[in-house]
Amino acid sequence: MKILIRVVISAIALWAATALVRGVDVTAASWGKQALTLLVVAVIFGIVNAVLKPLIKVFGCAFYVLTLGLFALVVNAALLMLTSWLAGKMNLPFHVEWFWPAFWGAIIVGVVSWLLNLFVSDDD
Repeated sequence: MKILIRVVISAIALWAATALVRGVDVTAASWGKQALTLLVVAVIFGIVNAVLKPLIKVFGCAFYVLTLGLFALVVNAALLMLTSWLAGKMNLPFHVEWFWPAFWGAIIVGVVSWLLNLFVSDDD
């Protein structure tokens, strides 16, 4: 149940990014298809983050230290762009234009996810 809640939170955060950032788009025809696309993209984004982010943190540790953590913003943008690429390979109507929309979109996804996760308890 917790995983489903986290996926829905990620989908809402991705929706906020599509609503606020020009260049982060869901081009599905109906609202229902957009919601389903965002849920699937949220799963892809979660898998990409779970697999690659720890590896990037280990191998890019020096960049995190040298930039006082700001390198994380670039990593999050790259992971969002990778998610967009994977969604395109799966014929999902989700697309991120280039780096700057991915950068701002990743910030919005991070902030909205953080805010929504404040309302979800970590208890089992």
